Amino acid sequence: KRSLSGTFRLAVLPTIAPYLLPRFFPQLMEKYPELDVRVTEMKTKDIRQALRDGEIDAAILASLLEDAALSEEILFYEQFYGYVSRKEPLFKHDVIRTSDITGERLWLLDEGHCFRDQLVRFCQMEAVKLHQMAYHLGSMETFMRMVEGGKGITFVPELAVSQLSNEQKELVRPFAIPRPTRPIVLTTNKDFIRGSLLSVLKDEIRAAVPKEMLSLQAVQCLV
Repeated sequence: KRSLSGTFRLAVLPTIAPYLLPRFFPQLMEKYPELDVRVTEMKTKDIRQALRDGEIDAAILASLLEDAALSEEILFYEQFYGYVSRKEPLFKHDVIRTSDITGERLWLLDEGHCFRDQLVRFCQMEAVKLHQMAYHLGSMETFMRMVEGGKGITFVPELAVSQLSNEQKELVRPFAIPRPTRPIVLTTNKDFIRGSLLSVLKDEIRAAVPKEMLSLQAVQCLV
């Protein structure tokens, strides 16, 4: 229960890993060299199964699974932002309203990514699959390069914004209030006993994100 050594298998969503892991993972390894943390990127559906099968010890997700067999704790809250090409009419706007978004010029992740599903729900874009550009194996980073090249709109999570150059930040637009926000959740099986390790992980992650992200703001809306 108190051990901070040995192997710990952690799954992280692909839309969280590149932006969160660099903030806390190197420091965690330095502080606890006896700990062998093995990180795998997985989608939500696969994470749920891997937890059930005992293939992973814990997961960092962007939604509450509300499964009686799991223990879940919100680590912080992360807002969505628009990433808008200079050639888009929306580039001239200070904020994004859902009514401004049309599917024709939208770069979105495949179905099955909760990042996509949450935005489609929030923006009421059920028809987006009828119009969406035929691009199925894209990553968020690919879509950002497309936008920078002068095509369309995509969406990025809050932690991604801090990694952008000043020139890239000019393409970032917040949503109008209420702003769509996702909970970042640490999930384990209820019978996971390494409590000290989980506490360390939670503390390191929370210390690595801006303080304002630790609570849900009045202008934010959970999706």
